Amino acid sequence: MPSGRVSRVSERPTGLQTVLLTLRFLAELGMLVALAWGGWHLVDNPAAAIVVAVVLPLVAVGVWARWVAPRSTHRLPDPGRAAVEVVLFLGAFVVLTQGHPHPSTVGWGLALLAAYALSMPARRVEV
Repeated sequence: MPSGRVSRVSERPTGLQTVLLTLRFLAELGMLVALAWGGWHLVDNPAAAIVVAVVLPLVAVGVWARWVAPRSTHRLPDPGRAAVEVVLFLGAFVVLTQGHPHPSTVGWGLALLAAYALSMPARRVEV
């Protein structure tokens, strides 16, 4: 197809598209883990740490479900949707690296951003 989109009914994603969609899904899960892990380490109070570690990923899920998810009734058109995605992933990187500033954490954060960047072509695939 010229647009690069895959029809929901007539075609299945190609092998490369399947790999990219899988990478994208793993990056999305990684974003949630980064928000939880980084949120846990942002505050010293254990009770507050639990709240932050739960609330940050829930807010991200809510934003994603409302404006980014393929089946959302309020899905933003591009470039707005792409901007929301970038803000969420960069926010997860910042929370992760500020909550637990360690070279390995920065490495995991950079790997998350790389996985997201590599999966960007999957944004054009309709499933």
